Amino acid sequence: MIYLQDARIIDERRIAALGQELTELVHDTECDRIVLSFENVGFMSSAMIGKLVAFEKKCKSLDAKLRLCDIGENIDEVFKLMRLEKVFNIDENEEASLKRFGKTSRLGG
Repeated sequence: MIYLQDARIIDERRIAALGQELTELVHDTECDRIVLSFENVGFMSSAMIGKLVAFEKKCKSLDAKLRLCDIGENIDEVFKLMRLEKVFNIDENEEASLKRFGKTSRLGG
């Protein structure tokens, strides 16, 4: 489980740092299933969305599965406008994501 703590992800340096942290996570661990929670995030810039798309591609290239959960109304609306529900596996909450992976999963975080 990875919990994003920033209420607003808009700063370029923070976005670059988050992108790097996510990439390192998938490279440096043996996690093959990752749940990314947006419970605390109310807004994020298009640059962060780009980092998430790149992270999804990196996960796929390494045979890791990624699920997103707890996406707020504002971000959900943007995801729908950009048709990102076709890119990401999105669940209502953490429990739903964990259920989709099953109890034997090794999860990031």
